Amino acid sequence: MKVRNLFFSGVLIAFFVAFFDLLSKRIIFSILEQQGVTNPEIKIFDFFSLVYVWNRGVSFGMFNHIKNSHIIFSAIQFVIIVILFFWLYRNQKLHFVYALGLIIGGAFGNLIDRIKNAAVADFLDFHIASYHWPAFNLADSCIFIGVMILLFDEVIFKKNEK
Repeated sequence: MKVRNLFFSGVLIAFFVAFFDLLSKRIIFSILEQQGVTNPEIKIFDFFSLVYVWNRGVSFGMFNHIKNSHIIFSAIQFVIIVILFFWLYRNQKLHFVYALGLIIGGAFGNLIDRIKNAAVADFLDFHIASYHWPAFNLADSCIFIGVMILLFDEVIFKKNEK
């Protein structure tokens, strides 16, 4: 596959990830807002709920307390996205297209959310008894999957090449 086609495919993946991330946030938050309580939650399973959370920091709510964090984190996210676009453009491996498309799309979805709302909307809540994994969203999941593909490439594929 030509580099230009790979780049276009990665951009297309990123577009769809960002679109569905923003759409899912809008739909889920709309449903949760209809609950009309202070902390809306819809219990789906004993271990999974939909919740209404605004994350003003980064992963796991770190740095929530920093003043004007949305400006700082938006700038950092933008720079990272630009770097990833250059990496995608120079890429010649198909699995990198998937990985970078997922990461760029997730980062872009969260960036739009952060610029628009000064925070990132999170709504997926997994828990066992009183132990909760921090709430996250579709963008976070796509970023994680993309990073895992890159790690597998580094650990497994590179090892097989040697």
